[in-house]
Amino acid sequence: MPHLALIGTVLVAVTVVIHALGSTYLVRYLARRFLDDRGHWGSRNTVFALIQAAIVLVALHTLEIMVWAGVYKALVPVGELANLETAVYFSFVTFTTLGYGDITLSEGWRLLSGIQALNGILLVGWSTALMFAVVQKSWQGFARSDVEAGLQQPKPGRR
Repeated sequence: MPHLALIGTVLVAVTVVIHALGSTYLVRYLARRFLDDRGHWGSRNTVFALIQAAIVLVALHTLEIMVWAGVYKALVPVGELANLETAVYFSFVTFTTLGYGDITLSEGWRLLSGIQALNGILLVGWSTALMFAVVQKSWQGFARSDVEAGLQQPKPGRR
């Protein structure tokens, strides 16, 4: 069991690095693409920004799931996961905490799938927070655009 905890810890670290690098790239890209020189979000193409963010985050999760699937395929005894497709499916179901139960690992390997589920919760929560930040920033841009266009009065004490 300690070796599975170590493997799980290494996989959590690897997937966190993948997510951190991908998220940092995404935030920098969105800032370059959608913030003006004063750091204000332009209201143009907000839906496009949200679609881009969602696609990048889903791609990151897919990559992280594939890393877990590769480890399952490499380490889990032959017969438990028939092929790579089954390992990927099991990894998706586990990472997203769907837990259909149609494929399960033997008693000796269950700890690893539990660690993956915790890893998935953490990383999906991170992505949710990032998407919320993008939405919030875009809404601030809408409000600022409305004030600048004279469609609404600025609140006292704000520019």
